[in-house]
Amino acid sequence: MADADPADRSFADAKAAADTPAPSKRKKLLAGIAAVVLLGGAGYGGWYALVGSNYVETDNAYVGAETAQITPMVAGQVIAIGASETQGVKRGDVLVRLDDSDARIALASAQADLAKARREFGQTSATSGALSAQVQAKGAEVTSARAQLASAQASFDKAQVDFNRRQKLAPNGAVSGDELTQATNALAAARAELEQARAAVAEAASQRVAAAGNLAANQALIQGATSNTAPDVLAAEARVRQAQLDLDRTVIRAPIDGVVANRTIQVGQRVAAGTTMMRIVPVNSAYVDANFKEGQLTKVKPGQPVKLTSDLYGDDVEYHGRVVGFSGGTGSAFALIPAQNATGNWIKVVQRLPVRVALDPKELAAHPLRVGLSMTAEVDVSGR
Repeated sequence: MADADPADRSFADAKAAADTPAPSKRKKLLAGIAAVVLLGGAGYGGWYALVGSNYVETDNAYVGAETAQITPMVAGQVIAIGASETQGVKRGDVLVRLDDSDARIALASAQADLAKARREFGQTSATSGALSAQVQAKGAEVTSARAQLASAQASFDKAQVDFNRRQKLAPNGAVSGDELTQATNALAAARAELEQARAAVAEAASQRVAAAGNLAANQALIQGATSNTAPDVLAAEARVRQAQLDLDRTVIRAPIDGVVANRTIQVGQRVAAGTTMMRIVPVNSAYVDANFKEGQLTKVKPGQPVKLTSDLYGDDVEYHGRVVGFSGGTGSAFALIPAQNATGNWIKVVQRLPVRVALDPKELAAHPLRVGLSMTAEVDVSGR
């Protein structure tokens, strides 16, 4: 086979050289890429060391508020509703009125019982005077009975002497049988009158003791008391206050400023005590619960500044707050069915801990938020 033409060989070598990049160019390209990566890594490391490590951020944050639950203290029928859903209310505004007919009747009855208690105390006080007079009268009766007893005793003694004299003279015939019989009868009558007088003294004394006991019992009821401090009067006054309180509770007022939400009642509906009728959301005192990963909370402390943005207004509106504190447990710990990790196929899941952030009231007033809205929170942990 004839050798190839030298011109053809030189053309092929030149083409192969042109198709294969020079080793020096490849090294330069790789070195450039490595330099860019190193510069990028160094730049990120420098940024993280100087700036990024001073902030922790999460978009797992939501607006919350200490809502007021509106419930009646007494049962009744709703006759008027003074606030509707989404309406703003001030503290003291009338929210609901219940039918107060039963409460007014109960108040009138309690007031009547109070008047009766005061009158009865007055009667008891007056009775003490009457009982005192009875004690004195019974004492006089005792004195009279004793005088009658003395008279009966004297009559009996005289009858006894007369009987004894006639009894001694009867055997000699100086006294007739009729005279002796009369003396005997007179002695018996005197003895009977004496016993009756003694019984009258005992009865009068016993009546005086009973009258004194009634006076003491009546005095115990009013001792140290007046028409305003007597126990029965105080109990009646308490029932009046309770009835007045029940009447006042038929008008339900807003306990705080806020916005009406979750209204569940209508006019004509009968509600029981403790039934939730609506809620008042204090939008001007809302807060944010930011759920940070447990690894992000190493440097987070109460009092640190927080910058927040909401999905409602976007990044153009910034809120500024402070870390108030940390929840007592993670969200999974307080779940209805807490996670049970004591199993053989356990997989570690990064937990999140709610962090309470207080917002600036002025910023809230300028850009109101609502409970449940999503927020992005960035905590400055630099300590500056």
